[in-house]
Amino acid sequence: MRKVVVAVSAVALVATLPVPAQAGEQDQRTPLHAQRLTWAPCDDIPEPTLECSTYTAPQDWRSPRDGKTITIAISRLKPKPGGTRGSVVTNPGGPGAPGRILPLHFQTRSRLVDNFEIIGVDPRGVGASTNLTCANADSLTVTDPRDRSRENVKLIYDAAERHAAACQRHSGEFGKVVNTEQTVKDYDLLRHLLGRNKISWIGYSGGTWTGAHYATYFPHRVDKFVFDSNTDFTTTFQNSSAEFGPGFERRFRVDFLPWAAKYHSLYGLGTTAEQVRQKYEETRAKLVKSPVQRPDGTVFNGVMLDLLLIQGLYSKNNFPYTAQTFSELAQTATAPAATAAAPVVQYPDAASATAFAISCNDTKFSGGRDHLAREAERLGRQYPLAGWYQTTAPCAFWKRPPLQLKAPTGKGVPPVLMVQSARDPATPLEGAQRAHRKFANSRMLTVTDEGDHGVYAFGNPCVDDVVESFIVDGKIPRKDSTCPGIPLPDPTSQTQAKTSLIANHF
Repeated sequence: MRKVVVAVSAVALVATLPVPAQAGEQDQRTPLHAQRLTWAPCDDIPEPTLECSTYTAPQDWRSPRDGKTITIAISRLKPKPGGTRGSVVTNPGGPGAPGRILPLHFQTRSRLVDNFEIIGVDPRGVGASTNLTCANADSLTVTDPRDRSRENVKLIYDAAERHAAACQRHSGEFGKVVNTEQTVKDYDLLRHLLGRNKISWIGYSGGTWTGAHYATYFPHRVDKFVFDSNTDFTTTFQNSSAEFGPGFERRFRVDFLPWAAKYHSLYGLGTTAEQVRQKYEETRAKLVKSPVQRPDGTVFNGVMLDLLLIQGLYSKNNFPYTAQTFSELAQTATAPAATAAAPVVQYPDAASATAFAISCNDTKFSGGRDHLAREAERLGRQYPLAGWYQTTAPCAFWKRPPLQLKAPTGKGVPPVLMVQSARDPATPLEGAQRAHRKFANSRMLTVTDEGDHGVYAFGNPCVDDVVESFIVDGKIPRKDSTCPGIPLPDPTSQTQAKTSLIANHF
C-alpha cells in the first residue's frame, strides 16, 4: 500500500475573524492563523442539518513554518437564526476516532443547540482529515489468547510486533506527529478560526483524555468542559487499557448475564446468570474447535464470540442484538463452518491506525514480551471475557518519538464536569475517580446502577439537566453528586433505542 501523502487544504489564506491574543501567544501565530472557514453542505454526509468545512494545520507544530501541512475536516450543526453565543467542540473518543457526525447526536438537545454552535472534528489521522494507515494490520484477532502454549504466545507477540512495524512503515513521518500534543494544538487553531476566545467541550471516552490535555495546554481557552465516560487521563495508555479486563467482566456479570437469564424464554441461554455464563464457555469452546459461518459471511470462532459480547456491553441498547446473536451461535455451534471463503472486504483502517499512533506515541510503554505474557495470564484468569486481550500490545514494539506530555493536574483550569456511570466497562469508575482526585477543581457526577459507556444525551433526564445547567447556564456544581441510571431494556418492547456514536477502543 502506498504511503500517506500529506494533504494541503484548498482553503484560501485570507483575513480571519479577530480574536485577542493572550500575552506570549503572538509568537505562536503562523500564516495558517489567517485562514477563514467556509461552510457548505457535507459532500459525504447526506444530512441537511449538518455543514462541513476544512482547515489547514502544520504537520508538525514544533516546526510550524516548514511548509508541511495537513488537512483537518470539521462539521457543525447549522446555527440558529440570530447566531449563537459560543462553540461546543465535541469528540467521540477512540482515541482519534472520526467525529464529524457526532453533532447529529445533539440535535434534540434544544437548550444546547439554541445557545451554541456544535462542532464535530475528524482529528489528524482519520476520517476526511489527512489519514494514517497500518495497511489493515490486525494483531487482536490473529489467534486465541486463551491458548497459552509456547507456540501460540509467540504468535501473539510476533503479530503485535509486525503490527507496530506496519503502522510505522506505512504512516512514515506523519505517524510520528499523530499524538495528543499535536492534536490539541490543531484544536486550538480551530478555536481561533471559529472566532472564539474560549471554547466549551463535550468529550466521551478517549475524548476525555484529549479534553484534559487541551485544558492543560490552553487553560485560558477553557469555558465549560464536560468529560463523559472518563479514561484515567492522569496515567499512561498502558495502565488505562489494563482496566478493560475488570471493567468488562463486572458489566458482563452484574448486568448482561442476569438480564439474559431474565429473558430465557426469548434467548434460551439459561434461567440464571451462572447458567448463561456456562453457556458462553460451552459455546466458546465449540467455536474454537469448529467455527461457524453466519449468513452474512462472518466466521465466528472463540475470539469473535468474545468480541461480540465485549462490543455489546458498551450500551444497554446493544443487549437484545447481542443476546440474539449469542443464542443463534449457541444453537449452531456444533456445525462446522462452510468451506467456501467469504469475499474479502477491505475496510479503511485509519481510525484504528490513529488510535495506535496516539496510544503508542503519547506515553511510555514498560516491559516486553515476557511482561505482556505475565500480565495476560494474570488478567485473563481473573477476568476471562476481556482480560486476555491486550489492545496496546503493539506499543511494546513501537519506536516512540521523543515526547513528554504535560501532566493534566487541573492547575489553573476552570472547573470541569466529569460524568461517569458506575459500571462503565471500557473506562471503569475506579480510573475515573483517580483522575477526578488528581485533576483540581473537577466535579464528578456518578450515575448509579448504570453501566453504559456514554451517558449525556442518551436519554437520562437527570444527567442531561446537570450537564446543560453547567454548559448553558454556567451552574458549577458545588460538590460531587449522583444521578440514577436507566433500567435495562425490555426486548419485548418495540421502542427504538438511540444509536450510540461513541467510539469503541476494542
